[in-house]
Amino acid sequence: MTGALKVGIGGWTYEPWRDNFYPAKWPHKRELEYASRHVTAIEINGTYYSTFKPASWAGWRETVPDDFVFAVKASRYCTNRKVLAEAGESVARFVGQGLVELGPKLGPILWQFMATKRFEPDDMRAFLALLPAGEAGVKLRHAVQVRHDSFACGEFVEMARAAGVAVVYADSADYPAIADVTGPFVYARLELAEEANPHGYTDAALDRWAEAARLWAAGGRPEGLPYVEAAPPPNQPRDTFMFFINGAKLRAPAGAQALLARLNAPA
Repeated sequence: MTGALKVGIGGWTYEPWRDNFYPAKWPHKRELEYASRHVTAIEINGTYYSTFKPASWAGWRETVPDDFVFAVKASRYCTNRKVLAEAGESVARFVGQGLVELGPKLGPILWQFMATKRFEPDDMRAFLALLPAGEAGVKLRHAVQVRHDSFACGEFVEMARAAGVAVVYADSADYPAIADVTGPFVYARLELAEEANPHGYTDAALDRWAEAARLWAAGGRPEGLPYVEAAPPPNQPRDTFMFFINGAKLRAPAGAQALLARLNAPA
């Protein structure tokens, strides 16, 4: 048995994708419809800056296929603060805006921290305790992307594991990469795309990421990644989410589709 494997991009409205990823003269209002039929997940980034009405969330739900999943980037008002323990009101406002209208198409919520935010154990523990297990009868899953080297320690890994929160694995030149699996799912952001490569990543790199995704989904532990702890997590199937984001964004859709082709190829 393995968990579900979802591969996608960040957002769906990006001008350079027009007449490139999207067909020539494709209607802008139908870009989500097109994108959701060529990748299997999208990380919504606009929610970092703005809130949306329940009708917007419901409209997105109805536009995409049944097996499609949205990850949702949490509001900056929750994470860009000196004292995370004081974010309770902002967290409640964010999760209460209507995102549960996505229903079964709601994937993980991504809580991304500034690169200047250091690991302060008591404050981070208090923040993780603020993350709700559900909202209006819909189960919520949480992933945190930390971007300061001080988080690369066993205390943080154990803290996230105790909270059932996934630590995002970021393939990045700028931020620490923590490959330890801490939650019931895996969330990876592939941020090193290069425009010189048609798919952003080389074929060899895509082969390696396909193998890593299969291992994660089956409960395994890919070799060659940076781990904080020596001990592996319990071996169990895990839903796995892989997003091509940042880097050479122009290449993100092609990279996601190339990875999906590898994952869907006969064994």
